[in-house]
Amino acid sequence: MNVRRHHISTAALAAATALGLGTLTACSSDSAAAGDTDKFDVVASFYPMAFLAEQIGGEHVNVTSLTEPGQEPHDLEISARQTAQLEESDAALYLKGLQPSVDEAIGQSPIATKIDAATLTTLEEHGTEAGGHEEEHAEEEHAHEHAEEEHAHEHEHEGGKDPHVWLDPVKYAEVAEGVGKAFEKADPDHAADYKKNTEVLVGRLNDLDKKFETGLADRKNSVFITTHSAFGYLAERYGLTEEAISGLDPESEPSGARVKELQETAKADGVTTVFYETLVSDKTAKTLAGDTGLKTDVLDPLEGITDASRGDDYFQVMEANLKALRTALGAK
Repeated sequence: MNVRRHHISTAALAAATALGLGTLTACSSDSAAAGDTDKFDVVASFYPMAFLAEQIGGEHVNVTSLTEPGQEPHDLEISARQTAQLEESDAALYLKGLQPSVDEAIGQSPIATKIDAATLTTLEEHGTEAGGHEEEHAEEEHAHEHAEEEHAHEHEHEGGKDPHVWLDPVKYAEVAEGVGKAFEKADPDHAADYKKNTEVLVGRLNDLDKKFETGLADRKNSVFITTHSAFGYLAERYGLTEEAISGLDPESEPSGARVKELQETAKADGVTTVFYETLVSDKTAKTLAGDTGLKTDVLDPLEGITDASRGDDYFQVMEANLKALRTALGAK
């Protein structure tokens, strides 16, 4: 806990981005910005981790995100300056398997407290056809088709596990509880506040879970199409089936066979909407939608908040996601 710099709120971040005043990483990259403050200095890998740190740490923490607002987290390459930031901080909060360069930098860093969110809940395997789809043969065939490409890809997720746990409020709450305990241990002087803040956050996440459960209960269909399979945990939690154009990696290109398969799925399952996201090109989604006469809409994987986001923080964007899903699935 080391001497200067104020806490940057999520709202301030969004405003700064909208005004073109720079980004969290840029603002935090100047000397002593990430560490050397009189607070508990936390470096977070990307937005969902930074949000947890801010909510749980409150006034006692100084949070710096390695991923700039608007930057696709999978593409992040750690700079020498950011490596130095890590060394000056008190804790690092990250999700192993999502950002290889972050995993490597934190692994080599002498930072005292390393909190891997992937160890705080159970990660599962979600293929391109996430959400428990029954067509196992089609899934196996598609997985084989892309096996070499995925194996060679720079941003392959570790062990084939799906890292997008923050999109399931229940799993995100489990991570929050683990982060809270880690903060209590690393900064015992403020343990009581961390515990209280964690309880408040978990309560809000439980309320969000109930909103999704109730909001999606009475629906016409259960299948939705997305650009990449970020919503496997959410789909599994609420009994939905996610059909993704590409796999866990948002930058991978779908095969012609996969596009044809999705067109057939859309007709068979009464799909109305192809969802795309704010940080990745919507070209493929709009092409598929145009070819099949479907609508397009945003389903935000919440990997970053920008002025294009439908809300200023995690909860607002998740509620916007719920509204979009309700419309697409014909929920009453």
